[in-house]
Amino acid sequence: MTYIDGFICPVKPGRKDDYIAMARAAAPVFIDHGALRVVETWNDDLMVGKTNDFRTAVIAEDSEDVVFSWIEWPDKAARDAGWQKCMADPRMKGPEDNPMAGARMIYGGYTVILDQKA
Repeated sequence: MTYIDGFICPVKPGRKDDYIAMARAAAPVFIDHGALRVVETWNDDLMVGKTNDFRTAVIAEDSEDVVFSWIEWPDKAARDAGWQKCMADPRMKGPEDNPMAGARMIYGGYTVILDQKA
């Protein structure tokens, strides 16, 4: 069953193009090391929650945007092996002035329990 790595992260003000460039550079690395799909999304309609929401979850500042991204793998074993290879791949060296606030990123691995399509 497919395995998903999910990410939510704030992006520094005015850095959308830089983030997209970084994501475009990283996606082929994940694909080369076994990922089936890499999806990056940009905030468009974030609801404000009474207790928590995407922005408060990553402690986003007023001027920051929030990305929601995921990487789809064939299974957890492929993800574990692929992730190790990705982290060792020199193409994964990000920019020195990272467009995202990585210290506030939330991420984790998920086992798919439902995948229904039209």
